[in-house]
Amino acid sequence: MSDKKVIETFSDYMNDETRVSPAERERIYFEVALIGKMIEAREAKGLSQRDLADVSGLKQPAIARLESMKATPQIDTLFKVLYPLGYTLEIVPLSNAHAGT
Repeated sequence: MSDKKVIETFSDYMNDETRVSPAERERIYFEVALIGKMIEAREAKGLSQRDLADVSGLKQPAIARLESMKATPQIDTLFKVLYPLGYTLEIVPLSNAHAGT
């Protein structure tokens, strides 16, 4: 019999440090926010995935994998995608990272 408590919601799972470490939780939140912002910025510029692929030097299937979170982008890939969208990456103190959550 497992000593782990029963998980009823995704939030319960994410906040159970025996299952998800604080560092893993931050990575997950970052990835979800990053990809969401990337899609939002692409759509705001009226670009299709193929358009973004053309201006970033990537292939459209790579953009699709990023947007569906089936691939974790390398730093250089992020810069290739974010720059034409008018964005960059920034490191912020943890106290500011989830100010709205």
